[in-house]
Amino acid sequence: MRRLAILGSTGSIGTSTLDVVGAHPDRFQVMALAARANLDLLEAQVRRHAPRLVSVATEASARELRRRLGRTSTEVGWGTAGLLGAAADTGADLVVSAIVGGAGLLPTMTAIAAGKDVALANKESLVMAGHLVTAEAQERGVRILPVDSEHSAIFQCLGGRDASQLRRIILTASGGPFRTRPRAAFAGITPEEALKHPNWAMGKKVTIDSATLMNKGLEVIEAHWLFGLPVGQVDVIIHPQSIVHSLVEFMDGSMLAQLGVPDMRVPIQYALTYPDRRANAVPRLALENLAGLTFEAVDREKFPCLDLAYEAAQAGGSSPTVLNAANEVAVQGFLSRRIGFDEIPTLIRKALDAHPRQDVSTVEEVLEVDREVRRQLEEH
Repeated sequence: MRRLAILGSTGSIGTSTLDVVGAHPDRFQVMALAARANLDLLEAQVRRHAPRLVSVATEASARELRRRLGRTSTEVGWGTAGLLGAAADTGADLVVSAIVGGAGLLPTMTAIAAGKDVALANKESLVMAGHLVTAEAQERGVRILPVDSEHSAIFQCLGGRDASQLRRIILTASGGPFRTRPRAAFAGITPEEALKHPNWAMGKKVTIDSATLMNKGLEVIEAHWLFGLPVGQVDVIIHPQSIVHSLVEFMDGSMLAQLGVPDMRVPIQYALTYPDRRANAVPRLALENLAGLTFEAVDREKFPCLDLAYEAAQAGGSSPTVLNAANEVAVQGFLSRRIGFDEIPTLIRKALDAHPRQDVSTVEEVLEVDREVRRQLEEH
């Protein structure tokens, strides 16, 4: 029986994780759930899975959730203390880190410091502070198990092999909804259009990142830290069908790829059950029905966010934190219709230029850079 804490339980990854849990009730016990403010869904999750602790964002939400739950044994927490308690103090042995954005860094580090294995869907933790996260995990003897479909694919292809045998990692990208749209038309893209991903059902922020290809840039940095390869050995290729989830190329030219239907329950389940595999109800990939698998180079002029991510990764230090914070502000600005789709990379470029690289050696320093970038961007 694996005991789980799920951070971000009402989001896309969180709900898919609980689908996996519900399909294998003999295998998992939910110890803690943490969400922001979706009380209707969270209440239903608590009633079904009876965690020891549930945490929400505000004291008012906590009071309302306690009222709804009535006489249950589940403790209700709130704010940072409640979230960190869910990450570290409930007896879980595996923490699913599925909070979106930079807000996931502190609870992820808290779980690792408490000796918990982490099923990582919050790529921003490694983007912002990969050197700190991986060092802490190594010191504590903690496993970081990738949940992102691309990194799960790499993890599966490696099969325990040393990364020194690799020539490169190749991350696949669908190209998003605007792969074939002319760059000149990007200024007129609406949030509604950008939220219509052709293959995957994801949260709003990740969906917009997929449309700009920033999501792939963040994944390049994540892969660098997860697998210990220089950023220059992590490539990106467009694969519109989203059937090949990523590939590895070995020194001898051989390639291994992981294929499957685009359903996040597959990599989630693999992270939860690793090193075992179990049957599931996900539709099977029928190779005979595939019209074809195609690949193409990224149009880097059309999607400059990818090169911005490579630039920040090569610079290191505080630069990836600046990149991530600026992107989150830009995405929210676009969703709120304050800036255009084509202005997202422009805003990120300005933030990187305005914040010279500096060394960051603690989580507190990383978070201070994050706060400063957000403050300056939101003031302008």
